[in-house]
Amino acid sequence: MTDAVRLNDLAQPQFSPEAQGILDMMASIAPDMPLDADSLHTRASADTGLDDFGPDDYRERLDVYLAALRDIDGLHAAGTVNFYGQLLQLLKNRLLLTDLLNRHPEIDDMELHAPVVIAGLPRTGTTHLHNLLAAAPTFRTMPYWESVEPFPLPAEAGVDPDPRRARMDVAVGLVDTVMPHFALMHEMTTDHVHEEIQLLANDLSTMLFETLGEVPQWRDYYRAHDQTPHYQYLARQLKAMQFLRGGRRWLLKSPQHLEQVPVLDRVFGDSIVVFTHRDPVPVALSMIAMITYSARMHRSPVPVEQIAHSWIDRLDQMLSALVRDRDTLGPDRSIDIRFDDFMANELSVAEQVYALSGEPFTDEARTAITDYLAGHRRGRRGQVQTSCEMFGLTEDALRARFAPYVERFLK
Repeated sequence: MTDAVRLNDLAQPQFSPEAQGILDMMASIAPDMPLDADSLHTRASADTGLDDFGPDDYRERLDVYLAALRDIDGLHAAGTVNFYGQLLQLLKNRLLLTDLLNRHPEIDDMELHAPVVIAGLPRTGTTHLHNLLAAAPTFRTMPYWESVEPFPLPAEAGVDPDPRRARMDVAVGLVDTVMPHFALMHEMTTDHVHEEIQLLANDLSTMLFETLGEVPQWRDYYRAHDQTPHYQYLARQLKAMQFLRGGRRWLLKSPQHLEQVPVLDRVFGDSIVVFTHRDPVPVALSMIAMITYSARMHRSPVPVEQIAHSWIDRLDQMLSALVRDRDTLGPDRSIDIRFDDFMANELSVAEQVYALSGEPFTDEARTAITDYLAGHRRGRRGQVQTSCEMFGLTEDALRARFAPYVERFLK
């Protein structure tokens, strides 16, 4: 078995010569990529030839997030370019969606057939379940490249091979070089099935922003606002993506949904929701390792213990919201899956999800899922070693903090 990787440079990141060269190249173009709303809008319009960003309520959210990014201590020049590029893509996505809806208003009349939604923290089996269920042709899912660029540029519509895939190949290669251990924590490839949290970002209201950088101002702003309109924006995007690339029934997945169960129910009233559960202590440590490790993409030094304590607070908020709101959905539309039960019989869990969603578990689906499982054994790529001590935490304090969640879902 592969030895666990120790992350000894979380606070003071160390890079290979190749990775440092990439960061230096990014830093060299930072003066042309300021974290400024006017600059981002001008560039997005120039890149697309479009100027209608849709309803302009997003501008306040963008301003709040930009201010939070500029306040990050130790934000380095390559990090500025990294954030600029991500925000630029979100604005381009807004332009392209608005243009598509203006040209094809019939998209809004399309039906979204009862999506199946996986809701759970990272490391609770969500990604494995997502990919396992996506292996069969039953559900519509989005590969990573489509989640980042869901709507093609006008000049690239219908081009084969799709230039969006080639751009994602480059981006994935860059991440693999700068963060070589990230794939052990969360596998990301061009065609890997990805989360709709990336689509929620297109309306500039998402928990994703909290994982990309320590932005307490954004976190507090986001939590103070009802997310219903942003889930409605998500629904419009899903319809538009269905219009462009087909699909009958969406399979979705995001940890954000854990604290948005009433909103999910309000917008996707016929959805089937699968909640995944696991001992929250190792889950929290693993998630914090992923977040503090990826922080090297934008800051140095990395305040590891500060980030860790902030995320323990955040996870407590999320799990407390789930305890409060879980019964919003009855047994006819939801199921709770414990990680250990899932690992003990993955195929049985797939059958349960199919049964709850009213989908026939055909021989084709069974074979596709079985073949996926044969090639995706747990831990095949290795793992990252974590401990409470790495982050200035204690197990007793964490267990006390998460006791209500454990009592509700794991006893």
